[in-house]
Amino acid sequence: MHRIVVLALDGVMPFELGIPGRVFGLAQDAAGAPLYEVLTCTLDGRPVRADADFAIAVEHGAEAIATADTLVVAPNVPIGPVYEEGLLPSPLADALAGVRPGTRIVSICIATYVLAAAGLLDGRPATTHWRHVERFQRMFPQVRLDGDVLFVDDGDVLTSAGAAAGVDLCLHLLRRDHGSATANAVARRCIVPAWRDGGQAQYVEHPMPEEVSASTAATRTWVLQHLDRPLQLSLLASHAGMSVRTFTRRFRAETGASPGDWILRQRVELARRLLETTELPVERVAGEAGFGTAASLRGHLRATVGVSPTAYRAAFRVGA
Repeated sequence: MHRIVVLALDGVMPFELGIPGRVFGLAQDAAGAPLYEVLTCTLDGRPVRADADFAIAVEHGAEAIATADTLVVAPNVPIGPVYEEGLLPSPLADALAGVRPGTRIVSICIATYVLAAAGLLDGRPATTHWRHVERFQRMFPQVRLDGDVLFVDDGDVLTSAGAAAGVDLCLHLLRRDHGSATANAVARRCIVPAWRDGGQAQYVEHPMPEEVSASTAATRTWVLQHLDRPLQLSLLASHAGMSVRTFTRRFRAETGASPGDWILRQRVELARRLLETTELPVERVAGEAGFGTAASLRGHLRATVGVSPTAYRAAFRVGA
């Protein structure tokens, strides 16, 4: 069984700390057996103060981290060397050093600081709470921070924006691990959307300044709405109001990928969702996702997940 270990630091935020246990704890296979084991630990196994008027007692110390298949770091009050100097205190550094190779590492909200201070985000895309974007970028310029999104999946390291975005990220991991049917079932139990469109900008207290020339975010949003169309680089650059060269450079800086690679990834994800949630013929799925032909879809899906569209649908179709 996949073991998820959640690390609670002093001053932990209770809502965010409880997200992994709630989401993954509800995930079951077709026979009703749990798909995950969720453990919560502190650095020394002792209770920690919450960011509220109570303490939280746990049953495990940092030794649990070495047993994790997925480690989730919950956010805590943004004070101390991690948030003020970008440095890990020795006990925290020692605990993270115990992470096994191949362990998936996840941060919720401003726990992104912990991963960045540990060097786990160097050269990688990430996100954090919108209120911390500018400060985080100053402290960790080596991280490719995207403050517009709800979460970032960079394979073995994933980060989410504030609070409820942790729910979005955990549901995404469920979907990635076991398909939409499992994620949707858990979302219904939690009475939350299985997937939220949009990014953090819709939740900012004061509208972000219009900086059309400084970001490709608006164009990325437009692309997601037009994946069935031919998306030439010149068209995207024109939409962003940039030259092709500037657009390509800024797109890679913001996403960590070329426009072509990023669009291909989005098309594969759309095709997967359509195969999971609709009865559209494979040819129609290919068209909707912008692959043009079923043969093209088959080739890209096999390269990405190792199976054909028909086999993928049989394994992950909602209600199957």
